[in-house]
Amino acid sequence: MLELRLIVRFAHILAAATWVGGSILYLVVVLPALRAGGGAAAAQVAALFRRLVNICMGVLLLSGAFMVFDRLTQTTLGLPYLVVLSLKIVSALAMFIVAIYLGQSNIRRLAKRSTRFSKAAPQLMLVLGIFVFLLGALLNVLFEATIAPH
Repeated sequence: MLELRLIVRFAHILAAATWVGGSILYLVVVLPALRAGGGAAAAQVAALFRRLVNICMGVLLLSGAFMVFDRLTQTTLGLPYLVVLSLKIVSALAMFIVAIYLGQSNIRRLAKRSTRFSKAAPQLMLVLGIFVFLLGALLNVLFEATIAPH
């Protein structure tokens, strides 16, 4: 069972790192290329990134659900752990919603969207991703403190 936990945790961290790192690349490289009229190459990169994000979301949902149930049934966790876990889940779901919003239309290109939310959504997704990463690190610290001998 330890091997399965390690594999699931590795997949979860890898998917999260890929998504957040990809979001940085998207903000710094892809969006400027789209706005500058980068044409088919930039649009292809955007489409491939959308596909990668979809894969990451699936891996994160499955591995996250596994880890939540595994940890909640493994030991008695305190209120701080449950509060941070709830905050992480809500933040991750918000990130998923923003990602789905950003990838919803092949016709409307991100560079041509005019609403304030559309323009801020990529930055919001990155901020949420970093926040979720920090909450994950805090969860790990709280979990290890719970199972450590006193």
